[in-house]
Amino acid sequence: MKFKKRFSLSLMLCVSVLVGCQPQGEEVPAKEDNSQISGGGSLENWPLLEPAFPRSEKLEARISEIMSRMSLEEKVGQIIQAEIRHVTPEDVKKYHLGSVLNGGGAFPNNDKFATPKDWLALSDAFFKASMDTSDGGVAIPLIWGSDAVHGHNNVIGATLFPHNIGLGAAKDAELIERIGRATAREVAVTGIDWTFAPTVAVVRDDRWGRTYESYSEDPAVVADYAEAMVKGLQGGKNEADFLRGENLVATAKHFVGDGGTTRGIDRGDNAVPEKELAEVHAAGYLTALPAGVQTVMASFNSWNGEKLHGHQYLLTDVLKERLGFDGFVVGDWNGHSFVPGCTLESCAAAINAGLDMFMVPADWKALYNNTLAQAKSGEIPTERLNDAVRRILRVKLRAGLFERSMPLAGKAGILGNAEHRAIAREAVRKSLVLMKNNDQLLPLAAKQNVLVVGDGADNLSKQSGGWTISWQGTGNTREDFPGATSIFEGIAAAVKSAGGEAILSEDGSFTDASFANGKAPQVAIAIYGEEPYAEWHGDSTNLEYQRGNKEDLALLKKLREQEIPVVSVFLSGRPLWVNSELNTSDAFVAAWLPGSEGAGVADVLFRGAKGEIRYDFTGKLPFSWPMYTNQTVLNPYHEHYDPLFALGYGLSVNEESLVSNDLPETSENMAAGGLEDAWLLVSRPRAPWVLNIAEDGAKAVPVNGNRAASGEDNNIVVTSIDMSSQEDARLIEWKGLRPGAVQLSAEYMQNLDIYLEEGSALSLNIRVDQKLREPLQAAVTCGEGCIARVPLQSTLKTMPLNDWTRLSVDLQCFAKAGADFSKVFSAFRLESEGAAAIAVANVRLVPDAAASADIRCAG
Repeated sequence: MKFKKRFSLSLMLCVSVLVGCQPQGEEVPAKEDNSQISGGGSLENWPLLEPAFPRSEKLEARISEIMSRMSLEEKVGQIIQAEIRHVTPEDVKKYHLGSVLNGGGAFPNNDKFATPKDWLALSDAFFKASMDTSDGGVAIPLIWGSDAVHGHNNVIGATLFPHNIGLGAAKDAELIERIGRATAREVAVTGIDWTFAPTVAVVRDDRWGRTYESYSEDPAVVADYAEAMVKGLQGGKNEADFLRGENLVATAKHFVGDGGTTRGIDRGDNAVPEKELAEVHAAGYLTALPAGVQTVMASFNSWNGEKLHGHQYLLTDVLKERLGFDGFVVGDWNGHSFVPGCTLESCAAAINAGLDMFMVPADWKALYNNTLAQAKSGEIPTERLNDAVRRILRVKLRAGLFERSMPLAGKAGILGNAEHRAIAREAVRKSLVLMKNNDQLLPLAAKQNVLVVGDGADNLSKQSGGWTISWQGTGNTREDFPGATSIFEGIAAAVKSAGGEAILSEDGSFTDASFANGKAPQVAIAIYGEEPYAEWHGDSTNLEYQRGNKEDLALLKKLREQEIPVVSVFLSGRPLWVNSELNTSDAFVAAWLPGSEGAGVADVLFRGAKGEIRYDFTGKLPFSWPMYTNQTVLNPYHEHYDPLFALGYGLSVNEESLVSNDLPETSENMAAGGLEDAWLLVSRPRAPWVLNIAEDGAKAVPVNGNRAASGEDNNIVVTSIDMSSQEDARLIEWKGLRPGAVQLSAEYMQNLDIYLEEGSALSLNIRVDQKLREPLQAAVTCGEGCIARVPLQSTLKTMPLNDWTRLSVDLQCFAKAGADFSKVFSAFRLESEGAAAIAVANVRLVPDAAASADIRCAG
């Protein structure tokens, strides 16, 4: 048996404002089928909410008076938000822009180490420009938005709180409110008045790269936390300091359904019935709106095929009318461009649907000019433009931006101060989930020899995750975290204070002389986990940890072979399949992404100097933990709910461990008795695969954005294009100056033998845009000198030009050409020896498809 006993959880997924709830374990009634709804539905699925604030005739009169003096050009300017790398104070004055933002990795003067005073100086410059009436315009303050999603995470020296998934494990709404207040204070120091937080997504599929931005898969937790965080950031809506002084304008995002996209694809489609959209995915909005949240960010995703940025029914009929929202709706990063018929530079459809402010980082001038023309022509009705401007002014007036009362602006002793770091450290302690504790190994005695291993032990970047200084959280070093504490530093301090010794050895090597007393370590703490990532790049194909490369598991086994008790501290942004790591650990702690205060981990791992328990483990899983790699959609009210650890699981130090050392370690991606499709590219590459351009003798060129090219001569160009939806395909153009390839490759070899054994085929959508005159081949690579090629030109020449076609190739063709599927580095590679233009999309390995493949080699 896998368990000493089965853990069961009686869970009620209900929120007071939701229509219904269902106890876990009972039969779930069939849901209504309205999957064909597009652009509309039944408002009866949504609760009827009163506006958070009664109408103020005084406020509305002031708005009307301001608008009466505004030109059409000024009104259009108010609905434009540009990014600080692409806009100047002079631009703000000239175009009367309503807002700016700093995206991930954007800093004043493009200086990563910009000080709080540098941030404030730029804020002041933008404000003064927006209030300059020397050109005869109306003085309307600009509002600056920032992704302060786990503290003021764009600014060096700020307190970094655990990411939302860790906070969800804490199950402490009062703590969340305190974190909101502390974050607001640190942001206010820099003169910024608006944060794009909280994220209130309810994640259904943990392959989604933004899973760690969600508090929980439980909508009740999300609802509680959404309200608490809004109150913390903005202040209580009935309090005198609401949106004043030390508080910020908050944002509930991303409306709506971003956590429920098919296969966990960021910016994908959520195809649930409307009732489920309202009861599950909107749970956070149904508490954030009554709490007085002032802005809502539209989502990149679609609902039943219709993009949210252009969804009038959801943005206007539901959000603004049914749910009583009187603030403004802001777009996401160029999100309007995904609406059918729109481009980056033109999208009347989004404004007409209910978007009030475009987030258009770089192309804002062209969008401004086109929007102005559309307003003049009537394509954007005057009434709709006026409503958008009125909403924006309403928020600015409520927030006191016209008076610019900012008592903390530029004040020393606020950013990263001891009080805020203490709150973050408390949050770390409460977020830790004890999943295994054989023989009650934890908490450890501090007075002993402690070996600390793993690449996450002294790695502030890794423990902080994405949305940290840079967008993806990558490229950061120790110097970027002044005042922070790594997990190892916290352990070393705790052990030293009790008279023990902790040494750091990332690879686990040591000698008896490594310790001052000349003795071997009595325990090893291994700290390892996911590398930082953020939206889009973080999407994965399954939940297996360290596919191919198993360096961390090898390290654990090395320690166990030396009979050293092993404590695993696992850093991750989502639950992952770690059965092998669990089997090899005596104790296992899910630490999520704790942020800057790594010492909070040691607080719970170790006893006090006198052997007392300082802090017990109180964290509970905010997400169900998978038993198999294919358990990507794993929620308590689903049929056949069978997790390794259920939602809400978490041991205290006095409880018996519920998991043995013989968990299944087979990682085949099986579901319902059969092998699942292995997606390599769907809209974008799925981890662990990355897309790059490869030419002999040249360094591979990664294809990260919507265009990449090789060499100075652009011999190979890869461009994102549309097949069925926005940028869901890639056009590959070879000039033919020299042979070259575009490939989906992994950093470590991947074992795909099971797909070969199950008669799979490589399947993709393909389009030939010019006649092929030179050989073009598909290939699989499997290490040095191992490459297996299958000619495609004879098949492709039979296809009509410029038309999409489904093409499949029996994997046996690659095997017969020499591919070792147990050691695959590139699962799909297109090579051309001459000029060619080929578009591809939806690349995957499909089980049991070899017999019907277009190119067959089996038998």
